[in-house]
Amino acid sequence: MRYLILFIGVVLLTGCSSTRKTTAGTPSPEINELRFISEYDLPNGMQLKKTVVGGLSGIDYDPSKGIYYLICDDPGSKGPARYYTARIFISDKGIDGVQIVDVIPLLSPNGEPYADITKDRIHSADVEALRYDAKRDELVWSSEGQRFIRDGKQELQDPSIVIMQKSGKYKDSFALPANMHIKATENGPRHNSVFEGISFDENHSHVYVSVEEPIYEDGPRAGAFDSTAWVRILKFNRKLRQCVAQYAYQVDAVPYAANPPGAFKVNGISDILYIGNDKFLVIERAWSTGRAPSDVRVYLADGRYAEDISATTLDITPVKKPMTKKLLVDMSTLNRFIDNIEGVTFGPVLANGHRSLVFVADDNFAATQKSQFLLFEILP
Repeated sequence: MRYLILFIGVVLLTGCSSTRKTTAGTPSPEINELRFISEYDLPNGMQLKKTVVGGLSGIDYDPSKGIYYLICDDPGSKGPARYYTARIFISDKGIDGVQIVDVIPLLSPNGEPYADITKDRIHSADVEALRYDAKRDELVWSSEGQRFIRDGKQELQDPSIVIMQKSGKYKDSFALPANMHIKATENGPRHNSVFEGISFDENHSHVYVSVEEPIYEDGPRAGAFDSTAWVRILKFNRKLRQCVAQYAYQVDAVPYAANPPGAFKVNGISDILYIGNDKFLVIERAWSTGRAPSDVRVYLADGRYAEDISATTLDITPVKKPMTKKLLVDMSTLNRFIDNIEGVTFGPVLANGHRSLVFVADDNFAATQKSQFLLFEILP
């Protein structure tokens, strides 16, 4: 059954007894394998408080309250820039239900909602990732900014990493390194390919942010079949709110050619999740025009011996010590339609004592796509 019943405003008690809470921010043990358990899809186009629930591009879990935070990447055209709170009910059989609890608008530094992108592009917020800081009881989100150059018109907006209260009130932001500012020339980040993933380390003393595709100085984007690409994962000091290192990570080639030839195709990092000891789960999400599903692979990336490339341009200077990676799961092998997976979080501890992972897909507010939740078991 593709769409299960969505329970809004009703607290379900069944299905909760088989999971156990764990301390927020606790890293996972070693991860050797991911075992798929179940899928749950929200009804397409559902609404809550005059907003369309969709565009879910980031997820994080607060086990102390049993609440999930879901960021929406709608830049103000179907409601204000916003995030949702939710409960996900998990039993021995998998995900029994998803309850969308509330919607909270994101507020700009002047205390107002961000602009509708269709009316004011450079004052909108193209939000892509969100994490809950349990140490400070606040949220940190990232946006991609804008690099819109067309017909002689330039609309440029830097990406951002913003600290906010759970009420949506803006608190502060992180300083960007020089190579992450949007420019009209082919320097710095590409449009719609910037801060897609975010994660804290185990002490919440550093914030890691992943860039979806290569900045111009690091060479071309991933191509079909044999053209890999270098992207960056940035390390920020949480207290100073400054970037202290950048690391190189190589994404795979796009696995399928676009149809028609020359049409849009992409592979990049859609989210990261710190698991401890300078290791991460990395989602590589690829898509090619003419192909309905996304091609999603989850890697275990190791940054323990990676060099800092802050002062390096990879198109000129080859990286000597990049992050290494190991494939954990290729979702195309799960014998089901895999949509635009853009977020991952640790879920509750399962009845067998293993940690769980919950992935979420961004449906792009399209009738042919799904707000899809996937539950996995971590096998140490």
